Amino acid sequence: MAGETPITVIGNLTADPELRFTPNGVPVANFTVASTPRTFDRQTNEWRDGEAMFLNCSVWRQFAENVAESLSKGMRVIVNGNLKARSYEDRNGNRRTSYEIDVIEIGPSLKFAAAKVSRNQSSGGGNWGGNSAGGQGGWSGGNGGQGGNWGGNPGNQGSYNNGDANRGGGVDPWASAQTDEPPF
Repeated sequence: MAGETPITVIGNLTADPELRFTPNGVPVANFTVASTPRTFDRQTNEWRDGEAMFLNCSVWRQFAENVAESLSKGMRVIVNGNLKARSYEDRNGNRRTSYEIDVIEIGPSLKFAAAKVSRNQSSGGGNWGGNSAGGQGGWSGGNGGQGGNWGGNPGNQGSYNNGDANRGGGVDPWASAQTDEPPF
């Protein structure tokens, strides 16, 4: 949308995500990410930490429940979202501004860790591209893989590896069929 400031931050969670519910029962998870820049000092031949930046983040609905269940204090994460400025008055009457991220995507950093991802069962209606022809993985542009795909392969059906056998061996967790049933 216009007027939003997209941002990607890499940092560590300062505490476990706090899962709460609105009066209407909508889940929301709040958490803080600390991002510390590092620079290499050639004279001392060592890394130096800069000043940490703390950003409050929020996620909603099923996304909030997934975050609260999957992430914990100290984990290194990659957060992508829209930066929002919120102005308020502190206890002394001074005008303050805090910056928050409305999270679009978050995941663990795999630079120093490994993760095993499991896909939630779909409750229906989750196919953003409107793919009604059974695309089974990557994005097929909402045309059911019937030509015009970005990959240029008219028989792609939306699979990530163009329908070839799983190159990594084992079971491909992204190849499970999605339901196109509406949620009602």
